[in-house]
Amino acid sequence: MNEQDNYYDESQDQVETNSSDQQEQPSENQVELSPEEKLAAELAEAKDKYIRLSAEFDNYRKRTSKERVELIQSAGKDVIGKLLPTLDDFDRALNAMETATDVVSVKTGMDIVNNKLRQTLSQLGLKEMETIGQTFDPELQEAITSIPAPTADLKNKVVDVIEKGYYLGDKVIRHAKVVIGQ
Repeated sequence: MNEQDNYYDESQDQVETNSSDQQEQPSENQVELSPEEKLAAELAEAKDKYIRLSAEFDNYRKRTSKERVELIQSAGKDVIGKLLPTLDDFDRALNAMETATDVVSVKTGMDIVNNKLRQTLSQLGLKEMETIGQTFDPELQEAITSIPAPTADLKNKVVDVIEKGYYLGDKVIRHAKVVIGQ
């Protein structure tokens, strides 16, 4: 039995050796990549991420641009909707002027329509610039011409307004065209 025991022990050692060899060697499913192949795979992954990110940003840019256009269109729609009643009043006033014989009533009607238009624009944030008698400010006004100042205190100040300037909120939407005293 001694021989069998030795034989048994040797086969047992072989089994143990084989199992330790299996742990050290990579399995057939796991292929070991060279450093170049690893870098190539990382580069391909980075390129894929970059392309996806670029496409995502492009989609974001297009979406925000479309939303901005829609916002501007809807804002214009709101303003026009608020001005339509005043336009109707102007139409009625023009029709009344054709048959009117009393100039005073026509003037009163036009004043009412003018005030309604200005009130509607004021509600939308439009403000008229106060310019006459103010010191000339090239940020807000455009000097059309200059004339000799009628009085000494009107030097470098606005003497006359050719075209009024307007603010929308706090932003200048039209500069005033003015005459300056020299």
